[in-house]
Amino acid sequence: MNDPLQIASNFVVMSKEFEAETVTVSPALYSELDKQYGDFAGRLLISSHTFDDDWPTWEVHPNGDEIVVLISGDVEMVLAAEGAGESVHLREPGSFVIVPRGVWHTAKIRKPTQMMFVTPGEGTDNREQPVRQGA
Repeated sequence: MNDPLQIASNFVVMSKEFEAETVTVSPALYSELDKQYGDFAGRLLISSHTFDDDWPTWEVHPNGDEIVVLISGDVEMVLAAEGAGESVHLREPGSFVIVPRGVWHTAKIRKPTQMMFVTPGEGTDNREQPVRQGA
């Protein structure tokens, strides 16, 4: 039997055929993922990150909804869509938010926080400020 893996050190890439492949977390992980999986079409990245500070950028996933699960800590997820904003406060382990496809989002960290993400990676974009639809 295999030893269990840790999501903080081994992310999972899920193919469109629902086949799971683990990838070891490293400083060059995201550039390696881009090389190995091209545009990430039809794939999901299942990952975990720890945060001590607010996210410095906003991000968007144009090709699918993202699931963000609180493992520990306290975070306010800020969602920006159609010129309006909404916040979802995650403070209980296991609480989660579904960030709809195409909605810019960022996180305001209230205390050190670990979150797990199920992300449709194709087309992901990061910016200092969100791009407003229709603007």
